[in-house]
Amino acid sequence: MRTRYIIYIALALLIGFLIYNKFFSTKGKEAMAQNASKSTKRQNGPVAVNVMIVKDTAVDNTIDVTGTIDANEKVNLISETAGNITGIFFNEGSYVKKGQLLVKVYNQDIVASLKQNDYQVALAKQNEYRNGILLQKEAISQQEYDTSLTSLNTLKAQSDVLKAQIAKTEIRAPFSGTIGLRNISPGGYLSPSTSIATLVNIDPAKVTFSVPERYQQLIKPGTKVNFTIESARNKFSAEVYAIEPAIDLSSRTITVRARSANPGNLLKAGAFAKINLTLDQIPKTIMVPTQCVIPDLKDSKVFVYHNGTALSKTVKTDLRTDTKIEIISGLKAGDSLIVSGLIQIRNKVPLKILKVIK
Repeated sequence: MRTRYIIYIALALLIGFLIYNKFFSTKGKEAMAQNASKSTKRQNGPVAVNVMIVKDTAVDNTIDVTGTIDANEKVNLISETAGNITGIFFNEGSYVKKGQLLVKVYNQDIVASLKQNDYQVALAKQNEYRNGILLQKEAISQQEYDTSLTSLNTLKAQSDVLKAQIAKTEIRAPFSGTIGLRNISPGGYLSPSTSIATLVNIDPAKVTFSVPERYQQLIKPGTKVNFTIESARNKFSAEVYAIEPAIDLSSRTITVRARSANPGNLLKAGAFAKINLTLDQIPKTIMVPTQCVIPDLKDSKVFVYHNGTALSKTVKTDLRTDTKIEIISGLKAGDSLIVSGLIQIRNKVPLKILKVIK
């Protein structure tokens, strides 16, 4: 035990001697002073930086929003009358033309009634014709002739009613487009509540999106829109043709609709669209890299190279892009903006230029 204590005491004395020799002896103080002098020289030396010559440039004021692809026309096909299905005249997923017969419901009873009524119309015409001749010869009264004429017109009206009923038993395409999956089968019973299929016209396609209300004065019919979708690598373009007149109270946005050509049917109704909207073009402004602008408590500032040193300038900013920010005051064309080494820079710090970016 005594030997262990002796070893501990010896180690403590050795450590104390080393600490004293390094920090408190004459040689240790001189070494610390030399290191401090070297550090001061390094701090007072010029900071190596890259600078960019500021210049005026034109920039597009654009915003990125999201939207939805809508069909130009879309309808859920249903029947106005009930009855057994006697024919289905379309293939699922096929293209159909406007007016094409798609589905037919049993209507033989109505067709027979129409045929019977046509015979009565023919007889009524003959009766009206004969009464007309007799009226001219004053062989019958005007009232008798009017009765025959009314009977004819009534039968004609009845024919129109029957023809309308027959038309309701034939479901035709209201517009040209692609028909979807059918929900009926031949021989089934079709009622007005039964969905037959969905008919979609997607060429041209509609692009619906919303923009903040502060941009409403910059968007008008004819404004160009570029967008992409998840299912294709193509970039698509569209043109605004309609704007909702009222602002949405919950989101404070205005709904806009554009039209896009879709000859290859790459655009599908319901698809998600990433939209890049060009609002206007600023013909002359200053754009600088975002990292050059240092936020302050009240303003923002940048550093410029001036007579070999760094000079701080207060600036005002506006438009931002992914990598740049617009300076609307505080900089002018020709200034040498510092774009690197900003962490080490303070006002009046001497600088050494490594590279000039024009």
